[in-house]
Amino acid sequence: MGKIRILLAEDHVLVRESLRQYLEKDPNLEVVGEAGDGEQMVALADELRPDLIIADIAMPKLNGIEAMKQIKAMNLAIPVLILTAYDLDQYIFPLLEAGAAGYLLKDISGQELINSVYRVNRGDSVLHPTIMRKVMQRFRNKGDGQESPSLELLTDREVEVLTLAARGKSNKEIAEELSVSVRTVEAHLGHIFNKLDVGSRTEAVILALRKGWVGLE
Repeated sequence: MGKIRILLAEDHVLVRESLRQYLEKDPNLEVVGEAGDGEQMVALADELRPDLIIADIAMPKLNGIEAMKQIKAMNLAIPVLILTAYDLDQYIFPLLEAGAAGYLLKDISGQELINSVYRVNRGDSVLHPTIMRKVMQRFRNKGDGQESPSLELLTDREVEVLTLAARGKSNKEIAEELSVSVRTVEAHLGHIFNKLDVGSRTEAVILALRKGWVGLE
């Protein structure tokens, strides 16, 4: 297996340098580019096609939300892991709905960041406990009236997979609970994404929570 190629998008040079140094202590991780603003993040994502982007929200020229939207509009299937000091709802939900693969706060340890990189690279989503609580509070037992794909599009097994994903289970944990292989779980998630017309696990979970299709209990 080759190294996980990472693009860092962070406007503070010292933070970027520290992140690079820590990440590259792991022999399986490689920082292939650094962006100091949102426009550079979009350009380098297109040029370098990394496996993963670690991005802050507040950046010059283009913030993390708009940069993510532009990358998605370019059909670049690159997961974005948000790493920020902000836990405000006006940032959290637009980013998750735009397809962020994870949302972490900067009070995590370096090892927690590395573990999250591996999880996102495997197709899991990661949310800081503070962010997960906010998501649960907002979407618990709430639906909306917006038009969207119907739950009837999904098979019973796909609903099971989506429900466990909404509860924060990793692909491996879902596989163990359903007594199937991780590859089978990944296939189910791929079918779910296609049927719901979403680009990531996080988007699928947010949609399911908003529509009241799955619960968190």
